[in-house]
Amino acid sequence: MFEDHNDSIYEIALKANLLDKPQLDELDETRQNTGKSLADAIVDSSLVEKSKLLEAVAEYLGYEYMPNPPSEIPPDVSSVFKPDIARNYGVVPIALDDSSVTLLAKDPFNSSIIDDLTFSLNKDVHLLVADPDYVDLLMRNCYGEENASMDDILSEISNMGIDESSDVQEITNMANETPIIRFVNLILQQAIKDKASDIHFEPFEDLFRIRYRIDGALYEMAPPPRNLALPVISRVKVLANLNIAEHRIPQDGRIKLTIAGRPVDLRVSTLPTQFGESVVLRVLDKTVVNLDLSKLSMTDELMENIRRLVKMPNGIFIVTGPTGSGKTTTLYSALREVNTVDIKILTAEDPVEYEIDGIMQVQINHHVGLDFARALRAFLRQDPDKIMVGEIRDLETAQIAVQASLTGHVVLATLHTNDSPGAVTRLMDMGLEPFLIAASLEGVLGQRLVRKICTSCRMAYEPNQELIDMLGVDPIEIADKQFFMGKGCPLCTQTGYKGRQGLYELLLIKDAMRELITNRAPTLVLKQKAIEMGMRTLRDDGLRAIFDGATTVEEVLKYT
Repeated sequence: MFEDHNDSIYEIALKANLLDKPQLDELDETRQNTGKSLADAIVDSSLVEKSKLLEAVAEYLGYEYMPNPPSEIPPDVSSVFKPDIARNYGVVPIALDDSSVTLLAKDPFNSSIIDDLTFSLNKDVHLLVADPDYVDLLMRNCYGEENASMDDILSEISNMGIDESSDVQEITNMANETPIIRFVNLILQQAIKDKASDIHFEPFEDLFRIRYRIDGALYEMAPPPRNLALPVISRVKVLANLNIAEHRIPQDGRIKLTIAGRPVDLRVSTLPTQFGESVVLRVLDKTVVNLDLSKLSMTDELMENIRRLVKMPNGIFIVTGPTGSGKTTTLYSALREVNTVDIKILTAEDPVEYEIDGIMQVQINHHVGLDFARALRAFLRQDPDKIMVGEIRDLETAQIAVQASLTGHVVLATLHTNDSPGAVTRLMDMGLEPFLIAASLEGVLGQRLVRKICTSCRMAYEPNQELIDMLGVDPIEIADKQFFMGKGCPLCTQTGYKGRQGLYELLLIKDAMRELITNRAPTLVLKQKAIEMGMRTLRDDGLRAIFDGATTVEEVLKYT
């Protein structure tokens, strides 16, 4: 129940005095270990009745609670939606008149239900809160099961007679045919259900491959027929408002959809290849990403240092690491700490990944000359307190970031380097004067994402000596330590891993470090000094994660 809204349920239960903080913290830990939602953990604990929790949810959202929904829906009311629309939004209509429709929703937290359906029905939409399990049952009774399998859809498509030499109009018509629409929807639904971060559509000479990236690893689904590549990729381009006739240059777009009752944002990138266009969809699912520092598996000391850096009156704070290491999530979580009504925050991003209330977010647009440097320059005339720069890519952006920090602004930015001391050298390589780096830089956070061991099949084991030697730890130090691995179960699709967590190293720029930077000290010297001053390296943090039973030796060796 309400799987994707654990933070909101925590806040609701606390605010409504249903439970106190220690009880909620204990239940939150329980649900993380069992894979349940917090709402289910609260109800299963028998400390709070389900109806009381639903009542509190309704009050929090400003809707009416319906304790006893109807057992049947009249056909003239249910017919206001087609079955696929009702299933997609997770809704059941219970009352209808000329100007309005009243709905029960499986996920009443999804505000886009009202916006989307008001527009498509041209009626006022009223949401009521009811037991989500009952709403699901009512929906199945009313609209039947979603019984279209991939095989059924593929057999429908095989009767369409797809021709790859079709003209633009014919391709557009194909992309809007019901079987193609259903096929693409099914792929997206499966990806969201499996919590994929990316979906890859890859045409080869005699193969059309579709792959999902889950917890950083790619998994291939059963390849559909090769002749589906053109209509399927065209369908994705139609959804993203891209030029369907243009196959020669890369294109970028965005898709906003509601899938299985959840609002999902997809970033779309096309690339012309030898055998057609390769398309990658980045899933920007806010319900999966937890923009909260306390939920990012950091030590308390590290968290306090980041909070201090973000709350400083001026200076630059850089987060560094390879693509896909969670840098943006960390920066957003840090900004959320200071996102109050008395603080003006501006961000320049390429692209804007998550929309956050109360923050002015600017999308970089190279076509019109709006790059990071130009956006930053404009920011300084907008009277901000905190500025976030998606990435420092060149000397000009670096210089303006320094100028902004020296004139009383906090600047948060990302940079691509292997570790945190490497960020200092990278800025020097760009051409930034060492004394300016020393004067403005306050901290650099290096990070990686490693896969977490599945809690359902976690077991202790003895790793071989070769792996221990590669970790480079003293055998005496680990004599009494336990190592864990996942043996594989249905919950983690036999991989032994489920979810990911961060490994971090924070380089704090203190006086001794500023002196080394001014004297152009190499990365190795900076790193040795930082360790001397108490910096925990990525490898050290990896060891902490291993001994906590969160990840495996192999994952830490792979990423540090």
